[in-house]
Amino acid sequence: MKPLVRTDAAAAGILILWTGMVLGFAFLVAPLLFSILPSRDVAGHIAGRVVGRLDWMAWAAFGAAGALVLFPRWLKEIREDQPVGPQRLWAATLLVTLLMCFTSQFIVSPGLERIKARMDGPVEALAKDHPDRVAYQKAHGISRQLMFIRLLLALGLAAGVAWLPREAKES
Repeated sequence: MKPLVRTDAAAAGILILWTGMVLGFAFLVAPLLFSILPSRDVAGHIAGRVVGRLDWMAWAAFGAAGALVLFPRWLKEIREDQPVGPQRLWAATLLVTLLMCFTSQFIVSPGLERIKARMDGPVEALAKDHPDRVAYQKAHGISRQLMFIRLLLALGLAAGVAWLPREAKES
């Protein structure tokens, strides 16, 4: 039982660390970039690069947490006797989160880049009803929502580790 407690704690710690990185960026770094840098375009470019790195870190954090939680239980042959129990719910939540990572990194972010590539200048220079500005703002909003939902799921997964089974049931 002790090894599972350790791996569960490590998984929760990794998820909380990633959550802290996202919160630090969202509430400290991003506002600072947009208030200090002379151009919102430059600030947005830097913020976009940071978000790209946070996306890669999300893959690492959720992948490592999943491996730390699910692999030892697989080795110990811990099974649930219910069709839907905490272990299956945790794994399903992890899968949803990884799908959100995929959507953010390989669908939404490249879409934002394609929209920016079509523009001759900064987003703010376009008219408020310009199709590229509208599309950019919509994609940017989706990107923010995906990050926020992943943040909530990371906290839920970190807390959910406490309810996972740690001993094999007698057959």
